[in-house]
Amino acid sequence: MKIRAHHLLPLLCALTLVRPSASQAGTIASYSYSQSLYDSNTAQTVGPEFLSIFGPRSGHIRYDQRMIAAAEIAQARAHAHSTERCWHSVKNALVDAQVIPTRPTTEYAKEAGDELQQKYGFTKIWVNNPFDAPIGAVLVYGGRGAGHVEIRTATGFASDFLSATPSTRPLLGVYVKRS
Repeated sequence: MKIRAHHLLPLLCALTLVRPSASQAGTIASYSYSQSLYDSNTAQTVGPEFLSIFGPRSGHIRYDQRMIAAAEIAQARAHAHSTERCWHSVKNALVDAQVIPTRPTTEYAKEAGDELQQKYGFTKIWVNNPFDAPIGAVLVYGGRGAGHVEIRTATGFASDFLSATPSTRPLLGVYVKRS
């Protein structure tokens, strides 16, 4: 039986879940969204058998289940071709995965990074190659017009459409939600 990469994603998510401790279990609903539910004591790294799916730098990253959920939501809702609503789609995925409490208000995709940092506690990480971005990271691109934004998935990139390769626009930043 051959196992395909898209069949492994649910398994990997289960392996990388960030579970609250017994003392936190009843209080998670009272956390503010400026605080992360990420707990470095219970988060898990990816084993060597999954490095080819999660990327070469994933062995040193501890994954927050909400960012992975946002990547899965964006991937499930994405179209085969662009509908020119990338930032709208990424906003919905982040809200529905409970990464952020409300929809960002910026209009243009290339403004996403600043708003995610200032209003929602995201951190810009220094990644120059989009393929090296961790699963669930938000990639923001500039260039002419509104720019582009997408979420890194296990199999590529998702926004309003799916792509195995990143945007060719200039990469402005890669953003993750940390504790």
